[in-house]
Amino acid sequence: MKSVAAQEGKITMIESDIPKVQDHYLLVKTAHSVISTGTELSVIRSSRNRTAYLGYSAAGRVVECGKHTDPFSKGDLVACYGVPYVRHSQYLLVPKTLCCSVPDNVQAKEAAFAGVGAIAIHALRMTQLQFGESVVIAGLGVLGQIIAQISHACAYNVLPYEVNASRAELFQSVSKVAVSTTRETLEERIKEKTNGYGADAVLLCAGGGHSPLTNESLEWIRDKGKIVIVGDVEPDFNRSRMFGKEAQILISRAGGPGRYDPGYEKNAQDYPYAFVRWTEGRNMEEFLRLLSEHRIQVNDYLQESIPFEDIHEAYEELQQGKTGVLTKVIDYE
Repeated sequence: MKSVAAQEGKITMIESDIPKVQDHYLLVKTAHSVISTGTELSVIRSSRNRTAYLGYSAAGRVVECGKHTDPFSKGDLVACYGVPYVRHSQYLLVPKTLCCSVPDNVQAKEAAFAGVGAIAIHALRMTQLQFGESVVIAGLGVLGQIIAQISHACAYNVLPYEVNASRAELFQSVSKVAVSTTRETLEERIKEKTNGYGADAVLLCAGGGHSPLTNESLEWIRDKGKIVIVGDVEPDFNRSRMFGKEAQILISRAGGPGRYDPGYEKNAQDYPYAFVRWTEGRNMEEFLRLLSEHRIQVNDYLQESIPFEDIHEAYEELQQGKTGVLTKVIDYE
């Protein structure tokens, strides 16, 4: 089988044997995987003197089940998520805790976004928002778009902010929610929608390292409000501004509880439902439910599908900024 990797800042295909199934694991033949543009371009840039496999969110058919993998069966369509088990590869060996059954009315291409969806859901859970509260989503890449859609579905008072006109227009067409494209417009809307108190939370979904968004976000929140760092933003907040509002600064880590825990992932030991309600696996399931019930949609982000064999050209376009799409979906069949 073939897998996509980065070496010395370049894309390469690595040949390997199809993995053998293990207890608690599913062997999945990949149908589609999603390129997470910001994350993967960062990995490519940092791939000096090492090999780094790319990708983390996919969907495909189960071709073999290890022991103790109920309720999964051979032939099931599943969504799966998480490095190092999920990558842009023709076959995947994935712990059952990182797999979810796909509802009948959700297409495989849509389900391939489940890993991205879990990250979006966990970031939103970090805010602990309640019905009717206000949230600024700064940055409408594919992750920010999904977070904003879910926020709207939850009936939060959603205040999206994106300076890129095409991304702003895309979200408005998907959700019918107005997007602020300038700081001045955003601040006017925050004042109007919150009666001058400020937003309950801000999610920073943009990338770029050091960013003016960090300290600007302190001006947008209410007293004791929350700021959640979702994108690749350095947390260089002004202390006096933080103190002035007693702001809570949080960093959202991937898809939720279980991520990076060998017990949950490698050993496929789920957390007790009563004690850890929303694991990364259950966040994936919730994302698929939202798709199935048409509360959110990703079809407008499926603007460009590429055959697995054309992967080099796809990354070249992304690296050189030759494409305006948010992401690309890889087709394996």
